[in-house]
Amino acid sequence: MRTRPLVLIPLFVSSLCVVLLLRLSMVDARYLVPMVAVVAITLLPTFLARRRIRRVLRSGDVHGVLRAWQPTMDRVPHAETMAPLMIATAYASHGWLDAAHMALSRAVKGPAWEAAREQRLFIEAMLSTFEGERQVAMAKVYELEQLPLPTRGMLLRRRVAQLRAGVAALVRAFSHTSDAADEKRLARAAAASPIVHWAMRYAEAIVAIDHGAPDRARSLLASAPAWPAQSAFASFHAELMGKLG
Repeated sequence: MRTRPLVLIPLFVSSLCVVLLLRLSMVDARYLVPMVAVVAITLLPTFLARRRIRRVLRSGDVHGVLRAWQPTMDRVPHAETMAPLMIATAYASHGWLDAAHMALSRAVKGPAWEAAREQRLFIEAMLSTFEGERQVAMAKVYELEQLPLPTRGMLLRRRVAQLRAGVAALVRAFSHTSDAADEKRLARAAAASPIVHWAMRYAEAIVAIDHGAPDRARSLLASAPAWPAQSAFASFHAELMGKLG
């Protein structure tokens, strides 16, 4: 804890530099160039790190995702509950159904279990959908929709709402009952949480096929990875490509 102020010093100094240069640039436009440079140097590492993790999350490589998440899982509060739930999320989002169930079974039902209800319902809704249990999946979606949204943070509220709408659209897609707006709901959910990128993309492809847009479905599946046999996405991909001819 004693080193925390030292960690914050570079951020504090760079922030002061930005403020100073901003004021100077209002007087003399020549200061705009160094101001932009300071901002870029300050923000670039964070931007690159976020872009790198998003690329991993969208890669289809579940083991790569788990490696990227390992530092977080090592220090997450109530790791005995939350780490298995994170692992289950990664596996479920990549169609590894047996591995996801096993991870869920290892989550300790301690103080964090009920607090993680949203995440558990999200995982269970995806698993039920991929296993063809539509009624169970819809029941999980209904439970999700009854949960209160976060009270703090407009962006967090929006993200949670988009994910709930996305998983509901995913259930409808796999049961071939999608409405006209579900493709957008699925795309927004994938953007809100890249870990579900491929789950939502396969649902989008189903919606496109059901609504008579085979070219759109082909474009959605064009960059799909080669799924291992452990992933239900391997059979989903083969079935969809068979329909597309």
